Amino acid sequence: MADLIISKARTKDAAKKCNVSSDFYEALDQKVRSMIKDAEKRATANNRKTLKPQDL
Repeated sequence: MADLIISKARTKDAAKKCNVSSDFYEALDQKVRSMIKDAEKRATANNRKTLKPQDL
């Protein structure tokens, strides 16, 4: 797997009531990458090169 685009420290800080398992980070990273890819598809379908909140 490539370098993570999410921050392990910030993810851990965001989880207020639970611990974070080591394999959670990779799963979260994959989910975020998928969301970005889908957002890019929506933006390009709307003839834009800029990702906007509505693309999520």
